[in-house]
Amino acid sequence: MVSLKENINLLSKIATSNQHGENSPYFDGWKAYDQDPFHLTGNPNGVIQMGLAENQLSPDLIEKWIVKNPKSSICTEDGVDQFKDIANFQDYHGLYEFRKAIAHFMGKVRGNRVTFDPDRIVMGGGATGASESLMFCLADPGDGFLIPTPYYPAFDRDLRWRTGVQLVPIICNSSNEFKITQEALESSYKNAIESNIQIKGLIVANPSNPLGTTMDKETLKTLLRFINDKNIHLVCDEIYAATVFNTPDFISISEVLEEMEHPINHELVHIIYSLSKDMGLPGFRVGILYSYNDGVVSCARKMSSFGLISSQTQYFLASILSDESFVEDFLRESSRRLAKRHKFFTQGLEKVGITCLASNAGLFVWMDLRKLMKKPTFDEEMALWRLIIHDVKLNVSPGSSFHCVEPGWFRVCFANMDDQAVDIALERIHAFVKKGKENKVATTKNRKNKPFQKKLRLSFSSRLYDETMLMSPRTMSPHSPFARSPLVKAST
Repeated sequence: MVSLKENINLLSKIATSNQHGENSPYFDGWKAYDQDPFHLTGNPNGVIQMGLAENQLSPDLIEKWIVKNPKSSICTEDGVDQFKDIANFQDYHGLYEFRKAIAHFMGKVRGNRVTFDPDRIVMGGGATGASESLMFCLADPGDGFLIPTPYYPAFDRDLRWRTGVQLVPIICNSSNEFKITQEALESSYKNAIESNIQIKGLIVANPSNPLGTTMDKETLKTLLRFINDKNIHLVCDEIYAATVFNTPDFISISEVLEEMEHPINHELVHIIYSLSKDMGLPGFRVGILYSYNDGVVSCARKMSSFGLISSQTQYFLASILSDESFVEDFLRESSRRLAKRHKFFTQGLEKVGITCLASNAGLFVWMDLRKLMKKPTFDEEMALWRLIIHDVKLNVSPGSSFHCVEPGWFRVCFANMDDQAVDIALERIHAFVKKGKENKVATTKNRKNKPFQKKLRLSFSSRLYDETMLMSPRTMSPHSPFARSPLVKAST
């Protein structure tokens, strides 16, 4: 019989490493939800999923379009005449009609202030696949990319796990609403060089996940000047571009790149895009890499063989995205619904004194619970998070899982559920805060007679939480990622 240790030795380093990222509470919360999922009638006391950044507010708009346009699918009587050609299509360049439609849609989302070349569109299996392919093109194992905190937890999987790339944090904090500064950029770069890490690029998400904010033009110019001066790459994740629901408008790096007076090396700039968030189609696995570098486009296109978008999906999307009237109406209505839900949810939080970072985009809010902790420590943040998971029955994501340097921030998704679920979630939060206030008053009255033993200000009960119910504070979900590279020579 083969022992576990011997079996592990038969596997690769990737298979046996813990670099996938399943040691984060971000994914622990998903597991807690999977074990006890909320259902309005089937399990009304279950965990409500507020850790999933999905846009489920506008699928009805797409459903209505499909009913009116049956030829858009090769699996209908009206569209079956295209079945043979589409089912046999295997070119990893992708259907030209699809690439053309995506390029046009990307321009539309950006206010038609910039245009995109269909021949620079490279497909990937979702933004995850597109991002990883780009890392393989730009860097070798051990090379580093600067990235501002807080950042999306699954970047540790998407960008690092298989590529061996290192992510070097740029420390941002709430004193300036977590904005990137020139000083923070230089400090992070300097520290990496002193640690003998070869920096190959800078990665930013605009709009930000988890902050729900967009970068202004001056910040984007600062980033371009910085990477140009250092001769490193700039990767802009713009997958939330069309989720902007309030001012200021979204500004793409492509727009700023074209108007920069100071000459910038365009070959250093790359964009990651997707339809998962903007159109609410994560199951379609549509990831897009758009690069201004010919070598990257060529290499990534060859790599796309490992994660192509099905030709049936391309065919359908080419049809729907080419409908100018529909796209315009969809973007406008989706933005309106996101704004309405965001306002309703944040105002609901404010009723019990909970505030969020001011935001104008995304499918989530960056909720400030610092005043609910006795001490500003990550241990207190994790204890509060466990209370919220187990007692309030809400899967929210603690800031530490996003590498936030300040304890007490939580990302809460608001667009992945119906109105009834949102109402129930807010009711639970209100009850949680009210109970906490009652406990605080009772504690004050009894303090003269006996010491206060609670570890948190807020609590539904005094029960102990079994650490084995969730993995360690640094523990990923089934739902969820980068050699002197002989494929493409990155600028150094």
